[in-house]
Amino acid sequence: MRPTMQAMVCDGPNRPLVLRIMPRPEPGPGEILIEVRACGVCRTDLHLVDGELPDPKVPVIPGHEIVGRVAAQGEGVTAPALGARVGVPWLGSTCGTCRYCTSGHENLCADARFTGYRIDGGYAEYAVADARYVLRLPDRYDDVHAAPLLCAGLIGYRAYAMAGDAPTLGIYGFGAAAHLIAQIALAHGRTVFAFTRPGDLEAQAFATRMGVQWAGNSGVLPPVPLDAALIFAPVGALVPTALAATAPGGNVICAGIHMSDIPAFSYDLLWGERSVRSVANLTRADGEAFMAIAATLPLAVHAEPFPLSQANAALAKLRSGALAGAAVLTPEG
Repeated sequence: MRPTMQAMVCDGPNRPLVLRIMPRPEPGPGEILIEVRACGVCRTDLHLVDGELPDPKVPVIPGHEIVGRVAAQGEGVTAPALGARVGVPWLGSTCGTCRYCTSGHENLCADARFTGYRIDGGYAEYAVADARYVLRLPDRYDDVHAAPLLCAGLIGYRAYAMAGDAPTLGIYGFGAAAHLIAQIALAHGRTVFAFTRPGDLEAQAFATRMGVQWAGNSGVLPPVPLDAALIFAPVGALVPTALAATAPGGNVICAGIHMSDIPAFSYDLLWGERSVRSVANLTRADGEAFMAIAATLPLAVHAEPFPLSQANAALAKLRSGALAGAAVLTPEG
């Protein structure tokens, strides 16, 4: 009889995930089977469950911040080795031949497939991944604390890199990604201001504990103009707000895969060679660069573990803004 596993399954938008006993997947050519030890709960998972992402695989097992051990290798795979600890990020595969893939921009590949969206992910006891797209993880982080590095860290890092050498950085939405990137920015000698939902004193206190120089409501202007702003909250209205807080020549980086509509705003907010950019996915090079930083810089990763069967509760806590840091699912067996 084929081995089975537990998994939390999304049967379609705006429905709770369902705990199911399913056949354990088998790795195909070029793939590895991973015994999942931890899987982070990302806001993108929330967008998937809430029906805000187009054309997902249905049914699908969410989860793209997977930490686990290689349990089996498919045909042609020699690395990573059996038993090796690996991380599986959002980018699951690309075509490898288009103009984006061949120019260092595989994150824009039209045929890219994404973990926990078009490929079954890590809200399960086992998952299959393309061996070429998994990442080595720094030994200094245990499984639960390594999981948020795989999206909150990676996508946050790509957004941070887009900000260039901005000495004064504003971060809108202080959660899983922000608390990691703030630590890196501070270690690089930058001034960091944190913006939260109006009146969210807990998030502001969390940001202050992370070492930011100032934390306040998102609608308030910072003590000095920003050289760059990173928007992690999926709120389009924050774009003109961030532009108004940004100095001439500054950048506003929208770091989410989904955002509510951006309202109309006057041209004077953009004038002065300010720019607005989006972050789309990640590349394997991003993953290697960020993991090298995480290996040398001891990041304080704030993770709240939940049993796999409590994935809906973790998503609800994320939706309500009640998480400080990241939620991480762990198999109960």
